[in-house]
Amino acid sequence: MHMCTAICFNNLFGRTLDHHKGYGETVTLTPRRARLSFKMLPAIEEHYVLLGMATVAEGVPLYYDAFNEHGLFMAGLLFADNAVYLPSEKEKYNVAPYELIPWILGQCPDLKAARALLTRVNLINEPFSKELPLSPLHWIVADQSSALTLEPTAQGLKIHENPIGILTNNPPFDYQMTHLTDYLNLTADYPADRFADGLLSPYSRGMGAMGLPGDWSSASRFVRAAFAKKHSPADGGISSFFHCMDAVSVPEGVALSKEGTPIITRYTCCCDPAAGRYYYTTYENRRITAVSLEEEDLDAARPISYSLIKEESICFQKSLDKARRL
Repeated sequence: MHMCTAICFNNLFGRTLDHHKGYGETVTLTPRRARLSFKMLPAIEEHYVLLGMATVAEGVPLYYDAFNEHGLFMAGLLFADNAVYLPSEKEKYNVAPYELIPWILGQCPDLKAARALLTRVNLINEPFSKELPLSPLHWIVADQSSALTLEPTAQGLKIHENPIGILTNNPPFDYQMTHLTDYLNLTADYPADRFADGLLSPYSRGMGAMGLPGDWSSASRFVRAAFAKKHSPADGGISSFFHCMDAVSVPEGVALSKEGTPIITRYTCCCDPAAGRYYYTTYENRRITAVSLEEEDLDAARPISYSLIKEESICFQKSLDKARRL
């Protein structure tokens, strides 16, 4: 079992992956000439560059999230008990769920192009292998203009406009948006009239968002992510993005899997397509690490993987006086 949250704002895109175990995930770059093969569709020999988090199996990156060189972002999040994958269908693009991210990002420069392809996508019930069965997922896909949520149902792939650029897990997206309206009156501070009845001390000012849900359920994280995003600096950068993601990160001990093992935020990422960089932190290493497209041959023929830096990294600071003496 895992719980995840994705957020898009300030032209940055990212997510948490909250799980009770890892799957050998690495930051993985797929260059333009690394062949993309598919179960039921023609291979793509040359495509846009992809950079994101993936488990690489038999040389194939199985992406959890990624962005392409033109700035289109996608992430897959758990959608247990709701995701429905179907048999293949004529006149449709029959795409296996694990293929969806590279298939879209490899050939779509923006959300407009992605939307046109997605209207004809049929997500098929075809696993990568017996050892790697399908995960029940839904997806967020976004660029600088807007975002979509994709949910596989028994009636086919449902495409939702996502005006707030947030996605968590169950329940379905339309319910999450309806539930969010219950919190429209939350503010970062209290209006003056809240103190008039004497129930709240003036010293409580600045302790805003009273009533904001604090548990780690999907519905609560959806509301908390939306609130944190709304009140984050409009011109905030990478650090602001990671602070926003802190609102939904899961510390060890507060949530358990069905097996009784702790669910933790294994990694948090921030994609900056304009700079061509993928930033991440891990549960063990809170220092931000970056992988840049500038460092590699983007026309290469094989994926390139970067092992996650999980060792705790602490910067020991010297006083100015000592630094001058040195």
